[in-house]
Amino acid sequence: MLKILKYSFFDLVRSRWSYVYLLFYLLIGYVLLFLNHDLSKAVITLMNIIVILVPLIGTIFGIMYYYNSREFTELLLAQPVKRMSVFLGQYLGVALSLSLSLLIGLGLPFISYGLFQSDAVWEFGLLLVNGTFLTLIFTALAFNIAMINENRIKGFSYAILMWLFLAVIYDGIFLMSLVVFGEYPLDNFSIIATMLNPIDLSRILILLKLDISALLGYTGAIFQKFFGTHTGVLLSMTILTLWVALPVYNIYRKSLKKDF
Repeated sequence: MLKILKYSFFDLVRSRWSYVYLLFYLLIGYVLLFLNHDLSKAVITLMNIIVILVPLIGTIFGIMYYYNSREFTELLLAQPVKRMSVFLGQYLGVALSLSLSLLIGLGLPFISYGLFQSDAVWEFGLLLVNGTFLTLIFTALAFNIAMINENRIKGFSYAILMWLFLAVIYDGIFLMSLVVFGEYPLDNFSIIATMLNPIDLSRILILLKLDISALLGYTGAIFQKFFGTHTGVLLSMTILTLWVALPVYNIYRKSLKKDF
C-alpha cells in the first residue's frame, strides 16, 4: 500500500493542477495579507474560502483521479496485490497531496509575514487542521461515490450534488428549521445538526476560536457554551475523525468486493 500511496502522491504532485492549487493559495494568502495587514482578519477571510473551496477541490480531485486511473487500477488488481492496498493507497495519495498543497500554499505567506510572532498562530493552526480534515473527508466521500457508480457522468453528478448539499442546501434547511420551530427549545437540535455536517462543524470551531461567535446570535451562545469548552472541542475533533474513518472504512469494505 505504501508503494501505491507513494506513486499516487508523486503522480499528483507532478500534476499541473496540483501546482495551480498550490499557487492559488500562495496568491490568495499574499493578497489577503497585503490588503489587511492583520493576520486575524486574514484568517477570518480565509475561513470563508477554506470551508467551501477545500471540500469542492477534494471532491473533484478524488473522483477525477479514481476514474482517470481506472486502467492502471485494473492492471494493479491483476497482480498479486491486495485489493485493499490498491484503493486505500490511491485515496491516501490523493488526500495527502492535496493537504500538502494547502499547508504549503497558506503556510508560506503567513510564516513570511511573521505568523509565529503573532497572537493569531493558534487560530491559523486550527484553520489548517480543519482544512486538512475537510480534504480527507471529501476525498474519501468522492472515492465512495466513484466506487459505487461505474458511469462517470453519474459519479460526477452525485459528487457535485453531495458537495452542494453539504455546503449550501444543508445550511438553508437548518436555518429554515430554526425559524419554523423557533418557539421550541432547539439547543440540542442545533448542536447535533452541526455535527452532522463537517463543513458547518469546521466553520463553528474556527468562529469560536476567533471569538466572533456573537455574529451567530442566539445559536452563537449555544455553540459557545458547548463547543467553546475543552470537552466540546475534543468531541468535535472526534466527530471529524469519525467523518474520515467511516468513509475510509467503507472504501476498504467496498474494495474487498469491487469487480470491474
